[in-house]
Amino acid sequence: MTVTRAEVEDLLYLEAELLDQWRLDEWLALFTDDAHYAIPCNDDPDGDPARDLMLIDDNRFRMGARVERLNSRKAHREYPHSNTRHMVTNVRLGDWEGDELPVRASFVVWRFRGDRAADYVGQYFHRLVRRDGELRIRAKRVVLDMTALRPAFDVAIVL
Repeated sequence: MTVTRAEVEDLLYLEAELLDQWRLDEWLALFTDDAHYAIPCNDDPDGDPARDLMLIDDNRFRMGARVERLNSRKAHREYPHSNTRHMVTNVRLGDWEGDELPVRASFVVWRFRGDRAADYVGQYFHRLVRRDGELRIRAKRVVLDMTALRPAFDVAIVL
């Protein structure tokens, strides 16, 4: 299979745009039915969800529940929604592994809520597949660069 970096970048930029615009249902549609979304604790970036504590460890069902909650007034930490800006850069494509394309990218996410601002910096590790001719996300792992847990404890938004 052939995929250009421009195609991958377009998908990652679309994902960032949908998150910044709080179009979470459309964001969720970028993922396959067997998707996985994980954020390990920043003191163990290589953490394995099977044995280590994770900040987020969602399968597709839990991702849908997260989107439903964030879209409702029940998400008190995010109602009204924070203003966010997702910046994606340094996109690197790996070699195909079966039907999956591993992709690595750097990111910065700024979050503004009331008079508070927070920033999250790190790397994305996506595993992309083709479904019906379109690139889709099978897995997304967010590894935070921060060395202190305090900034990361409040991951109420989708990074």
